[in-house]
Amino acid sequence: MARNSGSRPVGGPALTIGVRVLVRRSTAADLTGEVVEDYAAVTDPGGGGHAWAPVHRWAVALDDGRLVFADTEDLTIDPSSYRSAPNPDSTGRTPGRHRGE
Repeated sequence: MARNSGSRPVGGPALTIGVRVLVRRSTAADLTGEVVEDYAAVTDPGGGGHAWAPVHRWAVALDDGRLVFADTEDLTIDPSSYRSAPNPDSTGRTPGRHRGE
């Protein structure tokens, strides 16, 4: 049975690279973007972080073009980015030109 945690809705996607998220910071409005990198290996004890400059686990490319770094507790999966069932009309291709066309 799926559990509801702060970073993932029941039955929804896990927090991984490529997932759309809301970045919640106490000093600013929520920002939306996509997770582009997971630095879990360097956030573990002995992984290379410093007490005076802690490493944040996730790199997020914001929709406004900025890159921010956040911890898991700062992120919530964007509920508008997933559906309960795939769209049967979707071809899975991005718009634009493709090689060989």
